[in-house]
Amino acid sequence: MAYEQIPYPLEPSYNEKPLDCSLETVFSFQTEDPICPKTIQDGIFHDQDMERLFQVEDGLLDFNSIHGDHIMGLERAEETKMGYDASQEAPEQVDFLADESSHLNGIQEELMEDCGLADLLLAGAEAVEAQNWPLASSIILKLNDLLLHQAKGDNQFNRLALFFTQGLYYRSISAPEMPLQKPVSRQANTMSAFQMLQELSPYVKFAHFTANQAILEAAEGGQEVHVIDFDIMEGIQWPPLMVDLAVKKDVSLRITSILSDQENVDIIQQTGRRLKEFAESISLSFTFDQMVILREEDFDRIEVGDTLIANCMIHQLYMPNRSLSFIKTFLGGVSKLSPKIVVLVEEDLFNFSKIPTMSFVEFFCEALHHYAAFSDSLMSSFSGIYKVGLRLIEEEFLRNGIWNSLRQFPCEKKEKSSWEDGFASLKRFKPIPLSSCNVAQAKFLVGLFSGEYWVKHENCRLALCWKSRPLTTASIWMHAHFKK
Repeated sequence: MAYEQIPYPLEPSYNEKPLDCSLETVFSFQTEDPICPKTIQDGIFHDQDMERLFQVEDGLLDFNSIHGDHIMGLERAEETKMGYDASQEAPEQVDFLADESSHLNGIQEELMEDCGLADLLLAGAEAVEAQNWPLASSIILKLNDLLLHQAKGDNQFNRLALFFTQGLYYRSISAPEMPLQKPVSRQANTMSAFQMLQELSPYVKFAHFTANQAILEAAEGGQEVHVIDFDIMEGIQWPPLMVDLAVKKDVSLRITSILSDQENVDIIQQTGRRLKEFAESISLSFTFDQMVILREEDFDRIEVGDTLIANCMIHQLYMPNRSLSFIKTFLGGVSKLSPKIVVLVEEDLFNFSKIPTMSFVEFFCEALHHYAAFSDSLMSSFSGIYKVGLRLIEEEFLRNGIWNSLRQFPCEKKEKSSWEDGFASLKRFKPIPLSSCNVAQAKFLVGLFSGEYWVKHENCRLALCWKSRPLTTASIWMHAHFKK
């Protein structure tokens, strides 16, 4: 790795006090950075300006309300998703256990009766790591019996524990696909959950605004701004940047969306049409294209503009899961095009420098702490009438994030080596500090939300934290040919 990582141990050990993110602190923040968006004037944010950004960002998704039919059937889907019978799914393991002596089974059951949920989860992870499938199956069945009905209550840890139990099950059987039935109105549920997440938590906006500010600063003085986007989804990130570029004279924006296959081509085309319509409404010269990329060499087909920037958001909770090979292909391909900067926003759990040295049990504990912190942060925002929304987000994002993280953790030496050189393609780039303007914007944004969110800026990384744990981090990598 070419940059210094922020050390985050399994158990939060540093006792730093959260930064003061109150409005008074941010209002007094002065910056000498010459490049700030319209939302920042002399280092001071105004409520109406930030509100304008929020409105613009929501411009591409017309969600005036969360309708009941969007979450209709959620409880029925929950019965299917949470109510799997592991004894039917894994007959070989259960039959194996049935053949063991009743004496050993009795000892096992007696020990498990005395264990709490956390202990049972850890024991399950240890059994999976040791590939002791009979023991793993027994522990998973025990956890399933304990949690199947409790997870429907208000105890958030019980729901989290069930997701981890299911993750252990899928890891133990090495299933190529989740064998659980998806809800009928999946697309509507997913979009509703995303809208609620970005409105009631800083998680989405922190990633978008921090990346956009870095892009705006890098594009200063350029007339043709070209962004290669790793995973554009609905394109919600881009309207605020488009508004700031529109006020500049003779500036054009081109966005190239990168796809790994043909499956989502139609959806991305719709995103492009909406972005074009928005650009026309604000008189911004705008071009949108998309490319299916299978190899690094495919990037040679991209026509590079005046100011080339790569935008890469990986492992974000609300985004589809992408394979490590596709991430490496993207980073390797864009690095050959020599962009001015590469903007990286990563979920802190998937740290390329930490994962190769971790065992599965260590990663399991880290994941448990990480998702518990994220769940706790959601609980602070989704109270009262928003409890249904919290359950929706847990079902659509949190559960799938836990499943995917446990399934894709590399255990074999070859897999670990692949993770170790995850950023090797950025060897010609170096991380640069985020501007004081960008840090101030992040602090102000976080201050608008309730709870114990705060911002940590260290070692050229800006992290959104909940209490003592970072949730997601942003970093900027500049090519050696350019000078900051």
